[in-house]
Amino acid sequence: MEKTPTLVEVKQNPRLKTYLDFGNKHLAAMGFTEHGLRHAGVVATISARILKELNYPERMAELAAIAGWTHDIGNVISRHNHGQTAAIIVMNTLEEMGMSLEDIATVSAAIGNHEEEYGQSVNDVAAALIIADKSDVHRSRVRNRDFATFDIHDRVNYAVNKSEVLVDAESRIITLRLSIDTNICPVMDYFEIFLTRMVMCRRAAERLESKFSIFMNEAKLL
Repeated sequence: MEKTPTLVEVKQNPRLKTYLDFGNKHLAAMGFTEHGLRHAGVVATISARILKELNYPERMAELAAIAGWTHDIGNVISRHNHGQTAAIIVMNTLEEMGMSLEDIATVSAAIGNHEEEYGQSVNDVAAALIIADKSDVHRSRVRNRDFATFDIHDRVNYAVNKSEVLVDAESRIITLRLSIDTNICPVMDYFEIFLTRMVMCRRAAERLESKFSIFMNEAKLL
């Protein structure tokens, strides 16, 4: 029997909770930034808010939240192709939870397309997920406490002390605002590792019939 599982119900699913937790632990062992409950919660919230503020249906926003919360679960198996792995895990789990095949197809396609190596804004949920995921740059994601051993990803994330996504529904502009300590990370370092992601965000915004803009320390960069 079909039903419409909510984000609350998805968060309570034992399989998904466990896989998210262990995937985050595996990335910690490899030296990656945080990809656990914090990141999942932020991405779920922003994904849903983008669609809500652009006046998409409430259910579409809920699907974006579900995709946002589960998008990194594939890290439980491997970092490589974790988007596709997560999509399969989530597809099977949501089917067991009784979600409609149409909604499952929407969520799983979004999850399977969230990485810049191969991802595309194949639907509106995917577009919102891409923007939310790539915009989550923040000091709180850095697990390495030895500044001397920071790699460029650690430096860029640690330098950002405020990150927010703003949606102007009337003008159809989605803006990423960053406050960054340039003594820790020059602006060029940010674009060295995030240029591909920002291009992906621009294309995602176009899917949502919007424009993507970046402000860093109150200066407009895009």
